[in-house]
Amino acid sequence: APSAVMAEGSGGGGSGRGPPCPGAASAFRRWEQLRRRAATPWARRLLAVAAGLGLLYAVLRVPVRLRDGLAAVTVFLSTLTPKFYFALTVTSSFISGLIFVFEWWHFRKYGTSFIEQVSVSHLRPLIGGAENSPPAPAAFSAGDNETSRQNMPECKVWRNPLNLFRGAEYSRYMWVTGKEPLTYYDMNLSAQDHQTFFTCDTDALRPSDTVMQKAWRERNPQARIKAAYQALELNNDCATAYVLLAEEEATTIVDAEKYFKQALKAGEMIYRKSQNCHSQSPQHEAQLRRDTNVLVYVKRRLAMCARKLGRIREAVKMMRDLMKEFPLLSMLNIHENLLEALLELQAYADVQAVLAKYDDISLPKSAAICYTAALLKARAVSERFSPETASKRGLSTAEINAVEAIHRAVEFNPHVPKYLLEMKSLVLPPEHILKRGDSEAVAYAFFHLQHWKRIEGALNLLHCTWEGTFRMIPYPLEKGHLFYPYPSCTETADRELLPTFHEVSVYPQKELPFFIHFTAGLCSFSAMLALLTHQFPELMVIFVKA
Repeated sequence: APSAVMAEGSGGGGSGRGPPCPGAASAFRRWEQLRRRAATPWARRLLAVAAGLGLLYAVLRVPVRLRDGLAAVTVFLSTLTPKFYFALTVTSSFISGLIFVFEWWHFRKYGTSFIEQVSVSHLRPLIGGAENSPPAPAAFSAGDNETSRQNMPECKVWRNPLNLFRGAEYSRYMWVTGKEPLTYYDMNLSAQDHQTFFTCDTDALRPSDTVMQKAWRERNPQARIKAAYQALELNNDCATAYVLLAEEEATTIVDAEKYFKQALKAGEMIYRKSQNCHSQSPQHEAQLRRDTNVLVYVKRRLAMCARKLGRIREAVKMMRDLMKEFPLLSMLNIHENLLEALLELQAYADVQAVLAKYDDISLPKSAAICYTAALLKARAVSERFSPETASKRGLSTAEINAVEAIHRAVEFNPHVPKYLLEMKSLVLPPEHILKRGDSEAVAYAFFHLQHWKRIEGALNLLHCTWEGTFRMIPYPLEKGHLFYPYPSCTETADRELLPTFHEVSVYPQKELPFFIHFTAGLCSFSAMLALLTHQFPELMVIFVKA
């Protein structure tokens, strides 16, 4: 009737909504009739009765099937021998033990549970929990992009002011021990630093600088050294080529110093030329900045060579002259090199003068500044300090100042005391450090442990007082006392900076993940069942059957 008329009209009009042919129109009419009949009250009652009968059948049939299945399981268990139960429990204990060992190794190496990591990364998105899941902590690896690093400013990686020489120190360590002291991430950061400091836009105008621009990008050390020699063949006054040879080819500090002296001679000449024409164009200004960076780097490394070769007063003079000549380059932290050299001379008054200038509230801190300040205050009282005497008469004003300075230093970097007290073994410091992290602690203790040992009683005072810091900051990740809260990303960054054979110090200490406890308990329980099955086979079979 009306629907058929509408169907025919729409089909003739070609609107595309009605049935396209007469057969489809008749099927559509039958479907409309069936739908109207199903909407009547008697049809609804019939469907309800059918559903009730189906539910009643399921209720009566399921217990019968459950009884049949339980009987089958009982018959199967009654046919099993004690050897089967023993093999089952031993296998379960062995597998859970393997999982426990792997979980423990993964937690010690990466600081996370493997099972939890997999469940968060892969299983949660499958069950629709990706939107509500918290963001995963950012990791520092060679493949991270710059945006992810900019989101975590508190974990900025800094150039180590006292970094060692690759050829004369790092490579010799690898030759003796067979262990690689530098990580790929650390060396990649150094390559980026070299390209930033030692290259500029005008390098394409000079063939030797073009070769060196490619050399700083090379991953293979031998390829870099070969490129440096090629640059010297093109230009015997290429300062950056001498720098690369001093850092990587020289196998002793004496050889490195010779190369740096040649680099200094060439660098000063190029620097004077750049000064005369730096105002001609922006390209010349960029070249002057590059030549300034090269000159400062060479003079600093020459001062470090003099320090390592025992000419400490000469090193101190070179550092002071460098800081006077380029006062705006304080971000290079040359004052930390000066502090270490002055401590070696035991010139404590000069050390205090340097601290008065750089231990300022407006300037960024470092472990070298905080712990050197604590060392000077401890020096005034450490020789006569005794914990028993102090507990009886109380602390004097000088002792209180020393203890507060130690607490301040420990709050800034809580990893250092374990290295100074030789509770953890040291490794060679990396070329980059993370302030307040384990990498900075390794770098500080590597050079300054001898200065703490030289002052009688300083390590004893540190041993008696450093743990008291943690009572003042029970929740260091949420609130600090004298500094900002301790950053939570240091562990991840330090694992990228420090070699794999070094056990990274973690602060605050993490609790063991749930799955380590679970797998340990499962392994112990399975082993106990295996032992009981082996000792009392018949009794365990009766227990299982019951």
